[in-house]
Amino acid sequence: MRITLVTVGKLKEKYLRDAVAEYAKRLGKYCKLEIIEVADEKTAERASEAQEAEVRAKEGERILKHVKDDAYVITLEILGKQVSSEEFADKIKELGVQGKSHIVFIIGGSIGLGEEVLKRSDHALSFSRMTFPHQLMRVILLEQIYRGFRIINGEPYHK
Repeated sequence: MRITLVTVGKLKEKYLRDAVAEYAKRLGKYCKLEIIEVADEKTAERASEAQEAEVRAKEGERILKHVKDDAYVITLEILGKQVSSEEFADKIKELGVQGKSHIVFIIGGSIGLGEEVLKRSDHALSFSRMTFPHQLMRVILLEQIYRGFRIINGEPYHK
C-alpha cells in the first residue's frame, strides 16, 4: 500500500522532524510512505474572509497537483469524523480490500483547507474538535497510521 501525506508548510523544529523520521522508518515495514510539503502562503494578521479564502485556494492548488485521480483522499478537518484507533485501522484495511492501494492524507495550513481540496476529499477525518498546530498534526497522524498497521497485523501496540 502507498501512503502519501501532503502537507502545507515545512517542519521547522528539529524534534518534530526527528519524530516524523522515526515514524517514517517504522512505517517502511508496512507501506511505501511519501511526504510532500507544499509552500504555505503568507496570511495577513487581520485578513478578511475573502483574503483567507484566496490563501486557502492558492495552497489548495499546490496540494491538488500531488493528488492522482486513483488516490483515495482523506482530509484532516476539525468537523470530520472522529474514530478510535481500531476504527481507523479498519478503514485502512477496508480500503486495501477494496483495491484502493494509494491513500493520500491532506493536512492544511494554519487557516485550513480550500474549497477545491474539500470537494476532492473522499473522507473527512478529525482527531479532535480541538485545534492542533499543523506541524504537530503530522506526527500525530503518522503515529496513528503506524498504530493502525500494527492493529491490522495483529501486533502488540500501546493501548
